[in-house]
Amino acid sequence: MTTKNESTKPTKPSKPGFSPKKFDGKKKEFRKDFNKDKDQPKDEFESKLLDLARVTKVTGGGKNMKFRAVMVVGDKNKKVGVGVAKGLDVSQAIEKATRDAKKNMIEVPMVKGTIPFEVSAKYGPSKVLLKPQMEGRGLVAGGTVRVICSLAGIQDISSKILSTTTNKLNNARATMSALAKLKSVKK
Repeated sequence: MTTKNESTKPTKPSKPGFSPKKFDGKKKEFRKDFNKDKDQPKDEFESKLLDLARVTKVTGGGKNMKFRAVMVVGDKNKKVGVGVAKGLDVSQAIEKATRDAKKNMIEVPMVKGTIPFEVSAKYGPSKVLLKPQMEGRGLVAGGTVRVICSLAGIQDISSKILSTTTNKLNNARATMSALAKLKSVKK
């Protein structure tokens, strides 16, 4: 006679090194590598999404829709970069733009938390003017220029966008070319 707990089914031969465990009704952690992202070291660069736009390409077969992301990446210690990429979804576009920004990084020369001299640059219709400021003045810049300067680690600067365009990508590229001029004239 068998009791309730005993089964009458014959047991299958098990593989060597494998022992079947009884289910005790409690939840167990099945995957230890589930929280793998928490164990990885953080990236030394900070990134900021500057612009996200939905773009379409009209072809004979219809419209192809993609997302264009503009990312700014910097370490707040003289290095900054801008990247642009398109992807089929938002996360793919952001990831590709971040990689592009890391590839196109420049080192900005600084003197006591500001730039060494006044510089201006033009990219397409955008014109940007950057001026050094005395210590303690702060970031007197708006929008795109402010994001780029803060991620570069510039603490005291005054800027002015001289054109009427509000295109963030063109303003970002004009700012980057102005900062690159500082690099080329480094003493």
